[in-house]
Amino acid sequence: MSSRSDTPARKAQFDANRARGRIALEVASDGRRTARTSVHEEGSLRVRFPNAGSAECEAVLVNTAGGIAGGDRFALDVAVGAGARLCVCTAAAEKIYRTHGPDSEIAVTLRVAPGGTLRWLPQETILFDGAQVARTIDIDLASGAALVMVESLVFGRAAMGETMTRGRLFDRWRVRCDGRLVFADAVRLDGAVAETLARPAVAGGAGALATILLASGDETVAAAVRALEGGFAGECGVSAWNGIALVRLCARDGAALRRDLLAVLSALGNSALPRLWMN
Repeated sequence: MSSRSDTPARKAQFDANRARGRIALEVASDGRRTARTSVHEEGSLRVRFPNAGSAECEAVLVNTAGGIAGGDRFALDVAVGAGARLCVCTAAAEKIYRTHGPDSEIAVTLRVAPGGTLRWLPQETILFDGAQVARTIDIDLASGAALVMVESLVFGRAAMGETMTRGRLFDRWRVRCDGRLVFADAVRLDGAVAETLARPAVAGGAGALATILLASGDETVAAAVRALEGGFAGECGVSAWNGIALVRLCARDGAALRRDLLAVLSALGNSALPRLWMN
């Protein structure tokens, strides 16, 4: 029988076996090209730059741990200087594994200076059945900054016949412009995830969801997305207010979601997607 005295030791051993990772990246423009001015890599997170010297710098995030397990903690801090252009993507879809322990934790902090442009285009995050994750996304935009942000969540592994029947997701977003809160969003799924997603007022049984946030975005953006109605594999909703445009997508699985996502991004006329998205 275990004694209570070994509980702290077991916890310390568990913590020591958990993955930790942090990226802190800053880029600046000299008027012709965008270059990294500061890069900090820690733990199992790495960042690579396949197109150094271009007008838009591309940063590819790599998780050498191969996925995210319960108790893992990752942090991403990205700063885009005045007039600089940065595209951030991931080398592959991220995986959140099943856990019987504590939540995985992900903290994202993004800052864009006046005239700067950030395209945040990671590939999908796949939540395995039994996954537990808490993510926070904090964005600070200066006047004249531009943001295109995409986040996709896939619940379960359709190719394996898996549905995320149970688990936990807490996803909190905060966007500020010149220090003023302009967008706040929070999603909490806890317990019977598939049952909750099956509700018509939630996701209508969809197994994959995506959010696209654009600043500056206006009714022109909303009209471009609405023009695609009838051509989506899943469902799409769009709204625009005070220089922000928001698009929500839901589809039966990750493959259908990606097709709809690519259609929306193409209609919005943004720069070419990272080549890794086409693999």
